[in-house]
Amino acid sequence: MFCIRHTFFRVAMIAMAVPSSVLAQTYPAKPIRVVVPFAAGSATDTVGRSYTAKFNELLGQSGVIDNRPGANGLIGAEAVAKAVPDGYTILCGTNSTNAALVSLYKKLPYDQEKDFMPIAFLGSVPLIVAVNNSLPAKTLKEMIALAKAKPGEFLYASASTSQRVSTEMFANMAGIKLTMVPYKSSPHAITDLIAGQVMMFTADLAVTMPQVKAGKIRGLAVTSLKRTALIDLPTVEEAGGLKGYELIAWFAAYAPRGTPQAVIERLNTALNQAANSKDVKDRLIAFGVETSPHTPAQLAERTRVETVKWAKAIKDAGIQPE
Repeated sequence: MFCIRHTFFRVAMIAMAVPSSVLAQTYPAKPIRVVVPFAAGSATDTVGRSYTAKFNELLGQSGVIDNRPGANGLIGAEAVAKAVPDGYTILCGTNSTNAALVSLYKKLPYDQEKDFMPIAFLGSVPLIVAVNNSLPAKTLKEMIALAKAKPGEFLYASASTSQRVSTEMFANMAGIKLTMVPYKSSPHAITDLIAGQVMMFTADLAVTMPQVKAGKIRGLAVTSLKRTALIDLPTVEEAGGLKGYELIAWFAAYAPRGTPQAVIERLNTALNQAANSKDVKDRLIAFGVETSPHTPAQLAERTRVETVKWAKAIKDAGIQPE
């Protein structure tokens, strides 16, 4: 009897192990849906499309972009958190969806820590503080002086967490009061900035740099601690005298909790290969995005550190959870 039970147990264990082994060898067997929680034309969309363009080459299957904009990325992130964890739905996450939103909302429809599995880091990018060309301010200090003269009358656009937090943190450090105008997408916000519907927009280089270089808006500073070689602008610290000011956006891939580890590792290898490829690096650096391959464990730790960092930035900016 013992022998029969022992044999049955071994057969059962082998049967349970087969699906994981087969999955590792056959994944992916169909196109992979990449959910981008922001609109087409946004920096997140640019990053997502740059990586998915390499899927066929690296994974043997295509990547399909699914834009799910709204609520600072919450809508798209929720869709992935509740998706089937089979490796065919992944999130092109950001500092908003996987670090900041937990401090911006009293309650999220997903658990940032428990509902996602980190896959790979995709890149980071500084923001540009930009204003409408009609504004009589050629420097950040001049813009601060104008805002101080008319508290609350200075309208700024925001279509993401990084845009809102960077602006409110800047306003708090500069001692000025600005009024936010919310947008569903960065392309819409930049259009209104050009038209003069709002006077200020702090957004990543992917969105602002082409318009600054085309002379359609005026760039005043970058939000990183160091200048970028991509555009000739001072830092906020230099231009506004705001010591220690820094806020940059970042992007990373996450899967729903429960996704097989073999799939996570397969995707991590492919995305890191893409990050190191010349065509992806060249395309992203043109938008100010720098790649930096991570292991899933490194991304998990970075996500934890960034969550603490963004919580402090949100608190220091005086933003109350909704």
